[in-house]
Amino acid sequence: MTATIRTPKRLRWRSLVLLALLLTPLLWPLQQLAERYYRAALNEQNRQTLDLYVANLLGTLNRYEVLPPILGQLPTLRQLLQHRADGQLRERANQLLADLQQQTGADVIYLMAPDGNTLAASNWDRQDSFVERNFSYRPYFREAMQGRPGRFFGLGTTSGKRGYFFAAAVREGAQILGVLVVKVDLDHTETLWGNRPEQLLVTDNYGVVILTSQADWRFHATRALDNAERAAISATQPYRIQSPPPLHLEPAAWLRQGRDLEDIGWTVSILAPRLLLDRPVRSAVAIGGAALLMLLLLLGLLIQRRRHYLERIALDARARQQLEQRVQERTQDLERLNSRLKQEVLEREHAQQELVRAQDELVQAGKLSALGTMSASISHELNQPLAAIRSYADNACVLLDHQRSEDARANLKLISQMTERMASIIAHLRAFARRDRHAPESVALQPALDDALALLGKRRRAMEVELIRDLPDATLWVQAGETRLRQVLGNLLANALDALGEKAPPRRIWLSAERSSEGVDLHLRDNGPGFSAEALQRAREPFFTTKTSAQGLGLGLAICDSLIRALGGELLLANHPDGGALLTLRLRAAEQGVKTQSPEDFCL
Repeated sequence: MTATIRTPKRLRWRSLVLLALLLTPLLWPLQQLAERYYRAALNEQNRQTLDLYVANLLGTLNRYEVLPPILGQLPTLRQLLQHRADGQLRERANQLLADLQQQTGADVIYLMAPDGNTLAASNWDRQDSFVERNFSYRPYFREAMQGRPGRFFGLGTTSGKRGYFFAAAVREGAQILGVLVVKVDLDHTETLWGNRPEQLLVTDNYGVVILTSQADWRFHATRALDNAERAAISATQPYRIQSPPPLHLEPAAWLRQGRDLEDIGWTVSILAPRLLLDRPVRSAVAIGGAALLMLLLLLGLLIQRRRHYLERIALDARARQQLEQRVQERTQDLERLNSRLKQEVLEREHAQQELVRAQDELVQAGKLSALGTMSASISHELNQPLAAIRSYADNACVLLDHQRSEDARANLKLISQMTERMASIIAHLRAFARRDRHAPESVALQPALDDALALLGKRRRAMEVELIRDLPDATLWVQAGETRLRQVLGNLLANALDALGEKAPPRRIWLSAERSSEGVDLHLRDNGPGFSAEALQRAREPFFTTKTSAQGLGLGLAICDSLIRALGGELLLANHPDGGALLTLRLRAAEQGVKTQSPEDFCL
């Protein structure tokens, strides 16, 4: 009697929906944390901006505050106050004030008699001249006549321009001869704000907007004015309107931050749109929601895979049950065929053993092939650093024999650098064998080329090869691995020297570089025998070489071509029209000094 196989209970998608409903409230504390963080950042940014603007505004005002008492000591102005009817003296005073206005950058400088009548002004020759106009109703005039520094913000009744007035009494002993006034133009302070989402708001002691980055807010009251304040505005006339209309701003739409200027009774505020805070908060919540959705999808995938696993187990159980039933039904038939089945089993076991043996031999052959390729690559790539180490070591021995320890130490440092380069080459060969796909970095072409030339410098001089360089003075930045680029340049220069070894002097190598529409092209040309037709077709194939087995394995150009293509570049081979080989190394251009990834991008 067989047991009944039950299918395990499946997890339904409604469980995920329930889990989503339970996790969704977690987005609320995320929103609160994000809003707190971005609000603090926005407040700090606005505070710094506010400090800069207030410092600039106060600096502008303080620069002109000391001018009235100083200029009031000028003899010409004092003489005019004592002799008002002197026409020549008045012309001299007008010209003097005009010159002072040009030198100081003030808007207007003018001299007033004790009755408030303007005797001389820097704008005496303009249509809106202050001369012969009476400003005795202005607060700054009354304060100066009382012996106190006069200060006042107002809209010019003549020019219609906003300005801040500084006034000081002109004295002759204890007697006040008149008042000297300097008007500062404040219109330009609004232009310093620029086109920003935050809005500037400067209000006076009445709460009326006098400076703002929004022109339609100007001369609107930010609070309700009482009768005394309205009477004061009517008496002093700081604005064109006697009753400023209220400024209607939605408090929830703005984040306000202000600074009180107690000396002049102003308040400077920055209004940041709520959108500047809501936008990053919404983005943070959206990212959190996306992360939650990804978590739910991952859980759903795991649930789906578990369901499939349970179904497969149930299907296997049913299959085993059916198999047991068939076995019971066909026991007699199997007994009759038992001997034949034994023979077939023996044949299958023999075939399986042969298959396993063949697989083992194939794996061993693959291992030997990979080991041979790697050994050949390492032997080829480490040949030049080992030769350099041997040369530096021999030089160090000679230098130590001559007691030149500093020079010997320098050679030992170079040997250390060569060993580091060998380790880097080995790491790069391993990375190349594994088809590493890391992105390149920004590398300076000229220094890499100088390093490769320095490594082959002794051999080049021994062969009497003339090097002709035509490289731009400005550094060319390319996208490449720094060690791989030096490896490629060293291989190409070594191949050029090998080709020149077959030619009698003169031997020459030309190096030139230029920018192109596709990146940066480095041209390497020699006056050797050049490429044969077969070499041009097969030069990039591994183990193809025109040298003897002792001179090379035929991996140099193949490795260089693979490295360059992995970096998104191209290696072009051709013969120059004047003879010799011409190799063009085409690399992608990169931004100066900008790393596109970590400095050692190909390390394993």
